[in-house]
Amino acid sequence: MSIVYDKSRGLLTLETDASTYQMRIEDHGYLEHLYYGPKVGVSDMSFMHRRYDRGFSGNPYAAKFERAFSLDTLCQEYSSFGVGDYRIHSIGALHSDGSRCAEFHYVSHESKAGKYALPGLPAAYDNGGEAETLIVTLRDPITKLTLRLYYGVFPRLDVITRAAELINEGTEDVFLEKAASVCLDIPFGSWDLLSFHGRHCMERQPERAALSHAVQIVSSERGMSSHQQNPFVILCDREANEDHGDCFGLMLAYSGSFKAEIELDQFDSVRVVMGISDTQFRWKLAGGEHFFTPEANLAFGDGLTRLSHIYHAFLRNNVCRGEYKLAHRPVLLNSWEATYYAVNENRILALAEQAAALGVELFVLDDGWFHGRRDDNAGLGDWFEDRDLFPHGLTHLAKKILAMGLQFGIWVEPEMVSEASELYRAHPDWAFQAPGRAPMLGRNQLVLDLTRDEVRDYLFDAMAKLFRENNIHYVKWDLNRSLSDLYSPAWEPGRQGELGHRYVLGIYELLERLTAAFPHILFEGCAGGGGRFDAGMLYYTPQIWCSDDTDAIERLAIQYGTSFGYPASAMGAHVSASPNHQTGRSTPLNTRGIVAMSGTFGYELDPGKLTETEKQEIRAQILRFREDEMLVHGGRYYRLTDASKQLPYVAWQFTSEDGSKSLLNVVGRHSQANAPLIHLRLKGLDPKAVYEIAEDGSCLSGAALMYGGYTLPLLTGDYPAIQLHFVRKQAIREDA
Repeated sequence: MSIVYDKSRGLLTLETDASTYQMRIEDHGYLEHLYYGPKVGVSDMSFMHRRYDRGFSGNPYAAKFERAFSLDTLCQEYSSFGVGDYRIHSIGALHSDGSRCAEFHYVSHESKAGKYALPGLPAAYDNGGEAETLIVTLRDPITKLTLRLYYGVFPRLDVITRAAELINEGTEDVFLEKAASVCLDIPFGSWDLLSFHGRHCMERQPERAALSHAVQIVSSERGMSSHQQNPFVILCDREANEDHGDCFGLMLAYSGSFKAEIELDQFDSVRVVMGISDTQFRWKLAGGEHFFTPEANLAFGDGLTRLSHIYHAFLRNNVCRGEYKLAHRPVLLNSWEATYYAVNENRILALAEQAAALGVELFVLDDGWFHGRRDDNAGLGDWFEDRDLFPHGLTHLAKKILAMGLQFGIWVEPEMVSEASELYRAHPDWAFQAPGRAPMLGRNQLVLDLTRDEVRDYLFDAMAKLFRENNIHYVKWDLNRSLSDLYSPAWEPGRQGELGHRYVLGIYELLERLTAAFPHILFEGCAGGGGRFDAGMLYYTPQIWCSDDTDAIERLAIQYGTSFGYPASAMGAHVSASPNHQTGRSTPLNTRGIVAMSGTFGYELDPGKLTETEKQEIRAQILRFREDEMLVHGGRYYRLTDASKQLPYVAWQFTSEDGSKSLLNVVGRHSQANAPLIHLRLKGLDPKAVYEIAEDGSCLSGAALMYGGYTLPLLTGDYPAIQLHFVRKQAIREDA
């Protein structure tokens, strides 16, 4: 059993293979957090927490003669508000009498086999019969607001999930002004915060800094998880590195505005509270109604590499769904950087024919194909082909492409609408727009009100018709602006604060319907590249376009930062033209291929502009990717260098779970005269085995490669790259 209850001490202990999480029902009925970290068994960890009379840290009235007991110093599983805990709170609730106090006392708990689900929200699922669920019920004795804390325990995967449910068991309305998914108190230690900032075309750049005595916030208020921040943070020991040191990960499975607050308090205790952003959030909870928060995925690892491995396996196996989650992903050619908006039937068919000749498996028709679309100022919402561009229709085009032996994919941006569209002219009230205000525009488009049933029904019908009639195998689902002007005439004034979250729930409902109706379609998420790269979207789309920046050298840092939480199988990556369209940089085709092969792999260029030598190289790349795909997508990922620093080269490695195969990738960023040798210690190999280097036939022991290291041949020229395959040949005899 991974959930153990010690009734005599009021202890609830959650155990995974390598970690322990413990809480206690303390004498006054509060749920006290005791421990999270390396596995210690079911030992009572309350000995760690000594209580003292702390100045200006008040005492609950029920404990008025216990000066050493204060909510302001107590480690809690879900922090209260307005009743004496002055640190970050997990909940904000406005009651009918105008008060805002909220505190919760233990009522009961239950544990059961299997993993809980969350209505309308993505949540990890049990994929092997190992998961268990703990539900702890607490209640505010005055307002009758009830809190259920959900814990999902995945022992083998070393993950504990958290979510909360709030229930109004009174008769008067309650307005939730904040409802966090997780509160984690870490009472001791010296910690760094590792977060992942960015911008369009440079997403998820790691930034590590020591915590200061303040509240630090990692958040997005853009209606999506955003290019600027990611809903994933790591607290790591000051001395922690890739291989050693305490590392706590908190990953929110949510695709909208979020907030992670991290406070180092007056006594050097750390509190992290994470969930839906409370900015513009106000949820009406009538009597008898329930509210569920998004899920947070917690993991503890010894070193950053171990933490990444935990999340990679967890997301691949227990968050991503559908037939593609662990299967071969077709190598594609996307039309965007080959044509931009200059598409027509003849040009697309020529591109597809050239792609088929290269060995590409899937052709994707990107933006520009639908009614009235000549640039980004019109057409969104009218999801049928432009007959001036495709006179024989899209179905005819699809059949021609399928006859070439290719699968057919298509780009859509269903959540948006252009003012210059038939849809907007018929339903202008379907777009978010504050009364009396001209809306903010992004790419001259507005955001459809997905909180409304009729809007989601329209989009489902339009998408289903498009996918069904054209035998679609792949969908690139894009979103190219942030949300603003949140107002809907479909909701009363007092409920406008619900729109941001209801919008995200609307996306999830629409995607759930479409993925259920079209289980054989590979959906790829996209938001101007990597603007909505989160565990919530991975529940519906097993891969996400990593960034609109396709420059291989820029991608080194982008894919490096992404790898801390997300697996290579989730990273949409393409080989694009040289010079690159975003940066103007010229990079060898071999280098572009090696970088893109560390993601889902595809091409975004015009094959007609390639030389015969380049075409032959692409055919070889495709064959190589097919051989290495399961190793890259299912193996363990090792960051051998820090790509966020201006080192002359970047190196990373994939090793199979059983250590039988390994793939080393090295890209030079700055060639130097008389340069130092590149020497790397490989990771994850079997030290008692002999490995053959496929490229030259030489053999070395795993121990020699890991502890002695491997010296590469000199890399010269502009952005050189090398890829080496290590294959286990035999075990070394114990008596050798």
